[in-house]
Amino acid sequence: SKAAARGKYVHELLVHNVKPEAYDDYQALVADYFPRLSNNPEYKMKLFGSWSTEIGKVDQVVHIWKYDHYPGYDESMALRAQDPSHQIFLKNLRKMVTSRENQMMLEFDFWYTSELQKVGGIYELRTYNLKPGRLLEWKNEWQKGIHARKKFIKPVGAWFSQIGDLHVVHHMWQYPNLAVRKEMREKAWEIEGWNKTSYNTARMQQSMHCRIMRPFEFSP
Repeated sequence: SKAAARGKYVHELLVHNVKPEAYDDYQALVADYFPRLSNNPEYKMKLFGSWSTEIGKVDQVVHIWKYDHYPGYDESMALRAQDPSHQIFLKNLRKMVTSRENQMMLEFDFWYTSELQKVGGIYELRTYNLKPGRLLEWKNEWQKGIHARKKFIKPVGAWFSQIGDLHVVHHMWQYPNLAVRKEMREKAWEIEGWNKTSYNTARMQQSMHCRIMRPFEFSP
């Protein structure tokens, strides 16, 4: 992972599958607790973003937290374990979800995570399950081909999993709407080299998944 990672931060991808009948209560719970946690200077963690899934697995919520690498994660988890408000939050949360899942991720060294822009629109989270041993090849191909996408849309971030489900890559993009997404993706095919990047990386995948999401009002 050292050959592919930026090495400054570690990000946690947190996925909650919410009970439909509890969705409003869930949203109120995290809207109250997550900003308070993120703004607490004692913790070495910041909320990067929170989204509801619009296309994909509906009633599924995605959160991404940013830590000052693993020492920041360890310190923050130790504080949370002793925090009564966190225990109350977990007790309430468990009543509202059917399952929870997380991954610890690192940024690619050629694709730093951008600060989210409060411009509305949609976010696309693309998840690629790679064949074992192909991560560096994936990184090298995208490093050559990313310029074709950057000509038309600024990428939000790209990460690869280090703990949890392994051999997984996530790319995030932000668009005004689905029509612009379609237009920007089609324009990338007109740039020399993008065909090769797409062809070569497709051979490295076992499967892929795409979510279309919208940010919660409390999301940074």
